[in-house]
Amino acid sequence: SPPEILQVIADLQSYPQWSEGITSVEILESENGRPIRARFVLDAGIIKDTYELAYTWNDTSSVSWTLVGATVLTVMDGSYSLNAADNGDTEVSYALTVDIKMPMLGMLKRKAEQTIVETALKGLKVRVESHGATSR
Repeated sequence: SPPEILQVIADLQSYPQWSEGITSVEILESENGRPIRARFVLDAGIIKDTYELAYTWNDTSSVSWTLVGATVLTVMDGSYSLNAADNGDTEVSYALTVDIKMPMLGMLKRKAEQTIVETALKGLKVRVESHGATSR
């Protein structure tokens, strides 16, 4: 269900267990039991960075974030939106915009964003299913 999946998404400190490239997460600020500011350490091969994100939680159906600070990343803004399907599954939509200080062709940047989104959704699906919730 959307609340169960959002609970997995909100468990930022577990990201190193299932989100490829994230090596550590530190919650800097929380509100109502959910992180609203966090520091991540990323080691994704060519890109290594420590960055901070600010989160906005919308009820039990979505979360968005924006980059607060980083060394290599200049943009890391995204969102998860969750919708309950008629068959009981949950549809998860993930939007992400990433940019870095190094010059990169637009085509390569879009491919990197697509790879990050696909990898994150696969990791989230495995993590959610291992906790007994259903998504697609």
